[in-house]
Amino acid sequence: MITIGITGTLGAGKGTIVDYLVKEKGFVHYSVRSFITEEINRRGLPVNRDSMTLVGNDLRAQHSPSWIVEQLYEKAQASGCNCIIESIRTPGEVTALRNKPSFYLFAVDADPKVRYDRVVIRGSETDHISYDTFIANEQREMSSDNPNKQNLTYCIEHADFRLDNGGTIAQLNEQVETILAQILYHRPSWDEYFMELANTASKRATCDRGRSGCVIVKDKQLLVTGYVGSPAGLPHCDEVGHLFRKTIDNDGHISNHCVRTVHAEQNAICQAARRGIALDGATLYCRMTPCRTCAMLIINCGIKRVVCERKYHAGAESEALFAAAGVEIEFFHNEVQKYENQ
Repeated sequence: MITIGITGTLGAGKGTIVDYLVKEKGFVHYSVRSFITEEINRRGLPVNRDSMTLVGNDLRAQHSPSWIVEQLYEKAQASGCNCIIESIRTPGEVTALRNKPSFYLFAVDADPKVRYDRVVIRGSETDHISYDTFIANEQREMSSDNPNKQNLTYCIEHADFRLDNGGTIAQLNEQVETILAQILYHRPSWDEYFMELANTASKRATCDRGRSGCVIVKDKQLLVTGYVGSPAGLPHCDEVGHLFRKTIDNDGHISNHCVRTVHAEQNAICQAARRGIALDGATLYCRMTPCRTCAMLIINCGIKRVVCERKYHAGAESEALFAAAGVEIEFFHNEVQKYENQ
C-alpha cells in the first residue's frame, strides 16, 4: 500500500493525475482543497481563493503546519488502499508526510499561459479570475518564511518525482505510468530497508515531541531496536504530558527539550548492553542527527556508521564528534528537521 501526495502550480494538472490514478489504478482520493472547502462552508465564507488561503493558514496555525494532511493521511491508512492526497502546499506538510511509510510526493508544472487557459475552461468556484489575478494568486503561494503558509517552491523542489504537463493528457499519463513502475516494483536498498524498520519502531514511541525510532545492524542482521519513551515503569509523555527544560546553545538559540524520555538511540544501546550484544563495527539507523549525549554513547559502544533520514538543526556538534572519532554519518535527505514547538 502506498500514499502519493500531489503538489504543483495552479492549474498544472493535479486533478488530471488524480483522475487517472483513481479511475485507472484504483487509488482512493483525499483532497486538501475539499477538506478546507468544508471548513469554509461551515464558517459561512465565500468559496474563493482568498478564503482557501485564509482558512487553510488558520487551521495550520491553530493546530500545526501539517495538521490537515495528517488528518487525511490517517483516513488513507484506515482505508487499506493505495491513496492519493491532493494539494500539498506547505513545508510542514512535506516534512510530516516524509516520515510516513511508503509515501511519495509528485510535483506537476506547466507554462503559466497554458495553465491559465486550463483553469478558465475548468471554471470551478475559484477560477473566475483574470490572468493578472491568476499570476498574483500564484506568486502569493510560491514562497513564505512561515511553515504554516503556502510555499509551493519548497514543495516542488522536495518532490520525489516531477512531471511536465505541457503536452497532452495521454503524455502526462505516460509519465505517471513510468513513475508508478519505479515505485511499485522498487526493491529497497539495505539502507532503505533498515531505515523503514527504524520508522516502524518509532510507532511505539510515547512522546509526541518527536516520535523517533532506531535500529542497530551489523553484517545486514538486525541486532536491537529502540524508540523514544520514559524509563521502564515511569509515566510517559502521552499519559502525563511533557517535562520541558530550557537550554541555550553556543549561538544563543533557545530550545525547550523534553527530559522525561530516553532517546531511541539510548534505548537501543541499553537493550544491547542488557543482552550482552557487542556493537563494535555496527551501523545505527535513526530519524535525524543524534544529540550530543547519544553521539558520545554511539562512539563509546563502537558503532562505526550512523545513517539518518535528515539533519537536526542543532546537530552540528554531534557531527563534529563523529568526525573526530572516525564515525561515518550519512543522511537520506539534506533538509533540516526542527521541532515545531521549539
